[in-house]
Amino acid sequence: MAANSILITGGAGFVGSALALRLKQAYPDCRVLALDNLKRRGSELNLPRLRAGGVEFVHGDIRNQEDFDALPPVEAVIEASAEPSVLAGLTSAPDYLINTNLSGTVNCLNYARRHDAAFIFLSTSRIYPINQIDKIQTEEAATRFEISSEQILAGISARGLAEDFPLEGYRSLYGATKLCSEYLIQEYHHFYNLRTVINRCGVLTGPWQMGKVDQGVVVLWVARHFWQQPLSYVGFGGTGKQVRDVLHVDDLFDLIDYQLANLDKVNGRTLNVGGGRDISVSLQELTAVCQRVTGHTVSISAQAETRQADIQLYLTDNARVTQLTGWQPRRLVEQIVTDVYNWLRENEAQLKPILG
Repeated sequence: MAANSILITGGAGFVGSALALRLKQAYPDCRVLALDNLKRRGSELNLPRLRAGGVEFVHGDIRNQEDFDALPPVEAVIEASAEPSVLAGLTSAPDYLINTNLSGTVNCLNYARRHDAAFIFLSTSRIYPINQIDKIQTEEAATRFEISSEQILAGISARGLAEDFPLEGYRSLYGATKLCSEYLIQEYHHFYNLRTVINRCGVLTGPWQMGKVDQGVVVLWVARHFWQQPLSYVGFGGTGKQVRDVLHVDDLFDLIDYQLANLDKVNGRTLNVGGGRDISVSLQELTAVCQRVTGHTVSISAQAETRQADIQLYLTDNARVTQLTGWQPRRLVEQIVTDVYNWLRENEAQLKPILG
């Protein structure tokens, strides 16, 4: 790996802590700092793990420039902080969302620029507009919706959405702040020669994710089966056929590790990063996997009406990132669910107040 010191923002969150611990494990001599404001419930459970793993925790907030002034210089920044809920700003005021996901990114960029640090940004598939995704032609199969072979849009195929999928439209305030951040990163790359890479991540999941309906649905689904609590299929007829591809956080680490070691190869690139068609699942299929892994069956109600900002189908076309780096995800849905189930079982007392 090229960097001897790394700052991970959102470093006590699900993705940030996983990356911090894996980096420190792989490169014991690398100094890894994790900056986090601990706002998200459950992030405090990661502090003992970070400490035990040799990661330096810094309590701070990316919205505050002063918190960056107190940090030492580093050689790379991984921007993994965000208000990640797609419903954020729709059911409450958007101020925290915008200040964190947009103004916070500017503070991170300025810190990286001051120290000539490489900048790896974790963006989201939610930058693709809902109104364009709604135009994707689909077919209804037995357990899921599938992408039709005939399409009217560019950037969509049986593999999923590619980076040239249309960007005009609305996408959720969360998606909008992340796309604005992407544009700013491209400006910093061009005018300030900042070394950057943007990863548009699909659904990320794995142990230590504090799953909710609007963010972390795989963990939520496994947890509800684990504790035998009811669930709902919401929207699109209430059949549970809506589809997402999912990516184990360890697969994301494998890519980030490659990018840090090969910055010249990925510098300035924007890459779709997800599970792809092979590691995708509908809610109906996820239910079946959860039943197999946990041995439990729970009651599932149906609500036909589709909620605001919900989409029927999203698959990541990884062709560009695979061609550029050779990376492709390896951990399948069954393994993801099994890893989450084992984590719940081993930490039940800690997790039940949050997820139960």
